[in-house]
Amino acid sequence: MRRLLLRNLAYSLIFILFTACKTYTLNDAEPVTAVEKTVENRYFSSKEDYVYKCQMDIYKNHVSGILIIKKISENTHRVVLTSDFGNKLIDFEISEEDFKLNYVLPDMDKKIVINFLKNDFRELLKRNYPVSQSFENKTDYIYLSKADKRAYYLFFGKENQMLKQIVYTKNNREKIDFSFDAKKHIFADSLNLRHKDFKINIKLFQITETE
Repeated sequence: MRRLLLRNLAYSLIFILFTACKTYTLNDAEPVTAVEKTVENRYFSSKEDYVYKCQMDIYKNHVSGILIIKKISENTHRVVLTSDFGNKLIDFEISEEDFKLNYVLPDMDKKIVINFLKNDFRELLKRNYPVSQSFENKTDYIYLSKADKRAYYLFFGKENQMLKQIVYTKNNREKIDFSFDAKKHIFADSLNLRHKDFKINIKLFQITETE
């Protein structure tokens, strides 16, 4: 059953139908004088293991398991996804420049699946964001970071200074929305990764907490 589910997941990605994305607009926010030159996503900056219950929904396919993220060097993380029964599904090392696939279950060994995971986790684990422009609304400080045709909007809560959301856009169109719930600056208790141009959603829920 698990093998069939993973095969269907791969085929869904291969035959996925993309829908048009709307141009991203930052609503109800006013520009302010930039103070911060760089902001950070610190949620995966510790060298302790980050262990989450993982749920992936790709169109009509649902895969659940355990996701482990570990920082193994200053710029590289190791990501391992296992089934609920502990069988390894995929194991890779990733940085902003490099990607090394250590293992992948044969049913998941499809180029489009690997690229989907590589691109999503590369964006998730990106840490430093040079600030191009700053905004604020009633609840958040918002920082815009631009890189070529890509742009990132990072939302930090005014009340606790925690990173709440990252909106990744390309060519002014929203691609991925990362939403975080956290009590500590270095550890997100839960995370929701939602694609805007096709039906892919990844949810992570804390299992063990880093100090």
